[in-house]
Amino acid sequence: MLSLVVVLPHPPLLVPELAAGAAGETAELRAAVRSAAARLAQAAPDWLAVGADPGGRRTVPPGTAGTFLGFGRDVRVALGPGAGDPEPDLPLSLLVAGWAAGATGTAPRIRGELVADDAPTADCLQLGRELAAEADAAPGPVGLLIVGDGAATHTAKAPGHLDERAAPFDACVAKALEHGDPAPLAALDPGLAGELWAVGRAPWQVLAGAAEERDWCGELLYSAAPYGVAYHVAVWTPV
Repeated sequence: MLSLVVVLPHPPLLVPELAAGAAGETAELRAAVRSAAARLAQAAPDWLAVGADPGGRRTVPPGTAGTFLGFGRDVRVALGPGAGDPEPDLPLSLLVAGWAAGATGTAPRIRGELVADDAPTADCLQLGRELAAEADAAPGPVGLLIVGDGAATHTAKAPGHLDERAAPFDACVAKALEHGDPAPLAALDPGLAGELWAVGRAPWQVLAGAAEERDWCGELLYSAAPYGVAYHVAVWTPV
């Protein structure tokens, strides 16, 4: 069964070796990510990590290794024990999943489940339902890790420049995460999310599908847009 759900963003600046002068500005975010990941590690030795990838739908097996070399430093991570040489094109969402797991001091087995950035809502919901059913059939607890950023259009200097629709979009996401409510996540508009550069939309809708048959207690550990990009950290516990 799904014993816990954790929602994280994936800015490379989470990694101290990559943060440089921004380490202080990202300290609160990093602390929230580490706290949430530690709770997931305590709840389950097996994680399903869901992220978006322009390459589309694919599964990445546990034990896959990766590196942040493409983001400036050869910081290596792994999706659990038994990793070999790093996969050069491991998506950022799974790199951050591996980094967050490594920061817990444990070695959870992490299977990556990637969806296309523009995957239809129905496909995301169906994948979530399938992952929940798989977790329900598992012999032990399974943790669900959802990785993705909110709108990248909160300020004029943001990657996608300023879009006034970003604030209400991420306020809706934050409220849903705070209250453990999958319905508003399922209702997110893929077209609007794409215009706002909100790459977390598809993974959040996978969460909506996985969570729809249970009640959840939500905790919002962090929600802000320090560089014009919205980052949300949340923990959902089954009631």
